[in-house]
Amino acid sequence: MKAEPFVVNIGPQHPSTHGVFRLKLSLDGERIVDADMVVGYLHRSMEKLAEERSYTQNIPFTDRTDYLAAMTGNLAYVLAVEQLAGVEAPERAQWLRVIMCELQRIASHAMAIGTFINDCGAWQTPLMYMFREREKILDLFEMACGARLTTNYMRIGGVSRDIPPEFMPAALSLVKELPQRISEYEGLSIENEIVVARARGVGILPAERAIACSVSGPMLRGSGVAWDIRKAQPYAAYDRVQFDIPVGTNGDCYDRFLVRMEELRQSTRILEQALDSLPEGPVNVAIPVAIRPPPGEAYGRIESPRGELGFYVISDGGPAPFRFHIRSPSLINLTPLREMSIGMTIADAIIILGSIDIVVGEVDR
Repeated sequence: MKAEPFVVNIGPQHPSTHGVFRLKLSLDGERIVDADMVVGYLHRSMEKLAEERSYTQNIPFTDRTDYLAAMTGNLAYVLAVEQLAGVEAPERAQWLRVIMCELQRIASHAMAIGTFINDCGAWQTPLMYMFREREKILDLFEMACGARLTTNYMRIGGVSRDIPPEFMPAALSLVKELPQRISEYEGLSIENEIVVARARGVGILPAERAIACSVSGPMLRGSGVAWDIRKAQPYAAYDRVQFDIPVGTNGDCYDRFLVRMEELRQSTRILEQALDSLPEGPVNVAIPVAIRPPPGEAYGRIESPRGELGFYVISDGGPAPFRFHIRSPSLINLTPLREMSIGMTIADAIIILGSIDIVVGEVDR
C-alpha cells in the first residue's frame, strides 16, 4: 500500500538550510518522491542596481553575494572590468590576489566542512576547531584591508593597498601550522562512524549528470571530474604555482566532503609558494576615478570555493556597466538537488544540501 503523499516545508529559515532557503518535500511515508526549491527570500536586485553605479562603486556589491568568500567575489568582477578596459595589474598585486583567494578558500572550506559534520549529527568539536583557523585568516584580512567579512580589497588594476609589515610573519606562521591542523581534522572526522554512515552512498551525482547540470567546484570534482579553472584558464599568478586537483570516485556526499578536506591541503601548498614568491613593487595601476571602458563585453571567471564564479559585464562607453550579470555557483549547483533527493529521507536531504555548500546571498543576488 502507498500512503497519500504529503508536503513538508523545510524553511525558509530552518537552521539546517544554511540560509534563507525553502525546500518543499513531497513524501510517501518517509521517502522523498519530489522536491521543489524556493529561492528569492534574499533577493536585492543587485545586478540591476549595479547598472546605476560606477565600475569601482560596484566592488562592494561583490562582497555581499558569497559573503563567506568576499575576496574571490571581488576578484572575479575586477578581472571582467580589466578585460574590458585593457588594464593589467602589477606583478605584486597578482601574487597578493592568489594569497588572499587561497586564504579565503581555506576559511570558506573550514566553515563548509565544520557545518557539514554538524549536519551529519557527529559533533560540534571539529566546527569549533575549524573556526580557530578561520579566525586567524580573518585577522589577516583585517590587517590587509581593515575588514574581516566584506573585504572590498580588490581593485580594478590591482588591490586597494599593500599588506602591512605584520602580515607576512602571521601568514607564514599560519601556513606552518595548517598541515598539522588539517591532519587533526582528518583524524576527527574522516573515519568517524556517524559521518560515514550518514554521508556515504547518499546524494550520489554521477559525473555525466554533474556535467549536464553545469555544476562546478568541489561538487563537480566530488563526482570524479578533474576540472579547476585555476588550471584550465589560469588567472592572477596561478600559472606559476603547483597543486593537484582532488577528485572523488562515487559522487556522494562523503566524496564532496573529502574533496574539500584535501583542498585545504592544496590551498596550503599554494600559499607556501605564493608567500615565498611575493615580489616587491607597486600593488595597483593608476586608473580614472570614473573609468570608462570602451564599448564591448567581457566575462571574468575564477575558481571560487563553491565553483565557477563569473561576472558578465557589457560596456557602452559610459561610467557604469550597461549590463551586469553574475554566474553564481551556489545557484547552478542547486540544479541536481531534486534528483539527488528523490528516494532519500528528510534527514538525508539535509545532508545533501549541506554537501552542496550554498551561500544564499549568491543564490538570490
